[in-house]
Amino acid sequence: HKATSLHSNKNLDSRLYSLDAFKEGQFQILVATDVARRGLDVPNVQHVINYEMPQKITDYTHRIGRTGRAGQKGLATSLLTNEDSHIMHDLKQMLSKSNNTVPPELRDHAAAQFKPDGGAKLKEIV
Repeated sequence: HKATSLHSNKNLDSRLYSLDAFKEGQFQILVATDVARRGLDVPNVQHVINYEMPQKITDYTHRIGRTGRAGQKGLATSLLTNEDSHIMHDLKQMLSKSNNTVPPELRDHAAAQFKPDGGAKLKEIV
């Protein structure tokens, strides 16, 4: 598979070339940083892989929103580690509310049970 990249260390012309060539099918894979997170309309994206999770669930939504446009289906795969505990609760809620499968590793993870900012707190039953 042919791949290209899109990141802030590239000059604007190089970024535009990578994006246009990906859209035209010259490349099957686009590896991008958050520079590609919003405002890009790329039709027919079938799979987004999050190698590093964003800090906020809204950024995650924009990343995976590259799939499933215009009624098409797409797949988003996210690699999570314990360093991603900041987003686990919101990700679990989003997957659940959108009728997607919540992997048991995420569903059962301690960090996914409550918002890290204290938005949902455990109450003791006396």
